[in-house]
Amino acid sequence: MFDAMKAISVSTELVEEELKPHLDVLLNLLLEKKKGTAEKIVSSGVLPILAQVLRKKSPLTSQVTLLVAEMAREAAVRERCIEAGLVTALVPLLNSPDQDQLLHTGRAIGRICFENAVQQTQLVENGVIPRLVAIMQQYPENDPLVNVCLLALCNLADVDAAREALVEVGVAEVLTYQLKRAPDAERRHLILEVLGSLGESDALKLQFVEAGVPEALSEMIRTLQGGSDTHDLCSIKVASNLIVTLLLGDESMQKCFGEGTGMVYQDVLSWLQSANTELQLSGALAIANFARNDSNCVKMLDLGVVPRILDLLEQHVAEGDVSVQHAGLSALRNLAIPASNKVRMLEDGVTERIRTLLRSDMPPVQFKLLGTLRMMVDGQEEAASVLGKDEVLLARVMEWCEAKDHAGVRGEANRLLAALIRHSRNPEVIHTVIKADGVQHLISMATSEHVIMQNEALVALAIASAIDIEAVQEPFRDADLLPTLQKMLDDPVVAVEVKFSALGLICSLANSSMLREQITSLNLRDTLSKLSAHTSTKLAKQADTVMVVLSETA
Repeated sequence: MFDAMKAISVSTELVEEELKPHLDVLLNLLLEKKKGTAEKIVSSGVLPILAQVLRKKSPLTSQVTLLVAEMAREAAVRERCIEAGLVTALVPLLNSPDQDQLLHTGRAIGRICFENAVQQTQLVENGVIPRLVAIMQQYPENDPLVNVCLLALCNLADVDAAREALVEVGVAEVLTYQLKRAPDAERRHLILEVLGSLGESDALKLQFVEAGVPEALSEMIRTLQGGSDTHDLCSIKVASNLIVTLLLGDESMQKCFGEGTGMVYQDVLSWLQSANTELQLSGALAIANFARNDSNCVKMLDLGVVPRILDLLEQHVAEGDVSVQHAGLSALRNLAIPASNKVRMLEDGVTERIRTLLRSDMPPVQFKLLGTLRMMVDGQEEAASVLGKDEVLLARVMEWCEAKDHAGVRGEANRLLAALIRHSRNPEVIHTVIKADGVQHLISMATSEHVIMQNEALVALAIASAIDIEAVQEPFRDADLLPTLQKMLDDPVVAVEVKFSALGLICSLANSSMLREQITSLNLRDTLSKLSAHTSTKLAKQADTVMVVLSETA
């Protein structure tokens, strides 16, 4: 070994006959995989000679490339290989017409630059991306060579410049072809990993869809379903997740939907009824993504998607998967956004069926359930009336209004409570809310840090007082509503629109003799006088109006 290294290190002529036997010695030692061999070779000072051989493109090129590839298996020598200029010497060899040479070159570069961000960026700048794709286009059946190129793409995919370069070179078609012919789980995982990294780019997302990647993934999932092999199950999970990601692009989502007849959409529907929880989850997430525009939502309702989602949710109520319930509710919520869908979903008994989820103890599910119910009653008087009179539902909502550890659940519960009054405008709903001790929660909501929630609460309280002042006056007085409103009006930080809503509520409260007394004792007129001079003319005018109303009702 030492003789061979010495002979190479002192060589200046690079004569093939002289160097070849010495290179053979070193290569055989490396192939025996004895620990420390690569470090000894590097320490002998032969690397500059090897770089020189590679640059001359002599008959020794292929042998030297293989030698470097074997050396670079050892992480400890990679930096020295870079310093010796081996990477810059290797890159031009990716243009070789010799497939074995390409294989050795790809392996050598890949190993030397593994997890080296600086080198990987330089490789991209030196144009390796188009070359890697071209090699796979030229030799699509050469599995070892394709594997090397895929590994290289996998390592380079996180470099922004690499993604930009890949947009220009038709990588989608190459990957789709390889995905369809992937001979084993290892190749599948490699392609899926490359697709996963690149699928974050909007431009590539669309290219993937146009090249048929989602269909290829769908087909792959169909062939792997039903088995118990862990590798296959992993492929199903990654592939279905990838389809969900590709649906995040508006154009790519529409292409996959195909007006409800697309193969991918049809497959996604079947996932909802799969025994595989991962597929159920991806199916629900995909439906939520398809339901991002009104026309899709209406079409999906026509095609009967809602009962399938409800069946899935009910399957997971008792001891089910939280993620699946969360995703299923997200899909229902999106589907309920168009007004026409709300009516149809209510007629189909959706609210009755999703109320079975009320017993869930999982905050993410509670949060989504409340949001879904709120979307269902938005602008729907009948639905808001039915739900608002449901004492069991209201009792659970009250519990969630006090969820101290989960601000999101607490906020959504309060918003649903306000929505039931705002959209039903029903005296029975108001009585049921009072009976359930909901008034205090609405008053607390009016002091929330979120303007939208403050306004929703104030409007709900104003509607309640306008519909039945006799029923609400005592709970309002006991809950200190007027002192709360006065504090809001005096606070310079409170938003103008919130103060405007508060003034509107005071107008309604003035119709109660009990509350008028409190208005007088609090000296609210002083507060109103100050607001009459407010810089917001709209607010100042509203304050004047309230003072007139108070004078008339005195």
